[in-house]
Amino acid sequence: MVKDSALRGYLLEEALAWLLRFSGYRLLVHEGQDPEELVSDGETLRVRGRGALHQVDVLGEFPFTPAFSMPVRLFLEAKYYQSSCGLEIVRNAHGVVHDVNENFMTHDGARPRQRYQYSYALFSASGFTPSAQKYALAHQISLVDLSGASYGWLLGTIGATASTLAAAQQHLPQSAPFPVTWMRTQVRKALGTSPVHLLPSVSMPGGKFEQAAVSTISQFVAALSQHDGAELLLGFPSAPFILPLAADDHQRFLAYANNRPDHAVQLKRRGGGSAAEWTMFPTEAPGAYELAFKLPEHIEDWISGVGEKERRRTVEIKEQFLSTITLYRMNGAGVRAYQLRYESSSLSRH
Repeated sequence: MVKDSALRGYLLEEALAWLLRFSGYRLLVHEGQDPEELVSDGETLRVRGRGALHQVDVLGEFPFTPAFSMPVRLFLEAKYYQSSCGLEIVRNAHGVVHDVNENFMTHDGARPRQRYQYSYALFSASGFTPSAQKYALAHQISLVDLSGASYGWLLGTIGATASTLAAAQQHLPQSAPFPVTWMRTQVRKALGTSPVHLLPSVSMPGGKFEQAAVSTISQFVAALSQHDGAELLLGFPSAPFILPLAADDHQRFLAYANNRPDHAVQLKRRGGGSAAEWTMFPTEAPGAYELAFKLPEHIEDWISGVGEKERRRTVEIKEQFLSTITLYRMNGAGVRAYQLRYESSSLSRH
């Protein structure tokens, strides 16, 4: 029987793929999309590494190529644990991404072959341990903490869905495994996150389990659809981490940012320690929109480490790591970049 925590992780991965749809995140689900790099092993997708084939549950390709780089592909892994994700999970991510990025050789007469820069992003509903954060920082593994209040609706929906699906396992034949691939296929079809013709053809379990699971998945998709305006904007600061930005109203954000793709913003920090959450809004029009995000826990611990220095350290983090935040978003067939520049209150007044 599959555990609740595993089901929550699977559902979180699928929901994140849906939330990232406006960022140009395109799911790769079949070797037909890239026979050189991908291998379909039954119902499982694998990526070729230098030393092994690596199973991947969610693999995305972004439509833009950074300067002096290669086309970017992203391994997305989500953990919905009750406790913080530990070092072993980040260490595994580093091993995978290092191996696939090494899978490239040249020799005389060889046909030119496309090469990709693979990255790895770990999303956690309950943060990461200090050792995991230090290791990720050293090896450029992106850690995204979703424990902020802005994602409460999402985590609550996923938790309830996973519990219901886990309970439905009692209707499966004895010793039959939970049909994870079937569940993912149903969710992707309903959310439209993958071309239907490329999804694996998976037989349905049938019986009472299928009835209960289909109903539960439909409710899950309906709950996400109620937040159809929601999207997970990824912010790329001048720092070795990425920021998941939750908009209070993404239409208001777009209305402002499309007219001013490069503009100054103010940053506010609320709370302290691991519970701290940041908000960002435009300097010239504070009520135009608001974006919320959390910083890595080890940074928050440093800010709050010495009470009398907390204010000064907050300013240092703003100026050193958050001075410029870049966002990318699909705009028709292309990608548009937005640059949000931190402007201190003193500069604003001046």
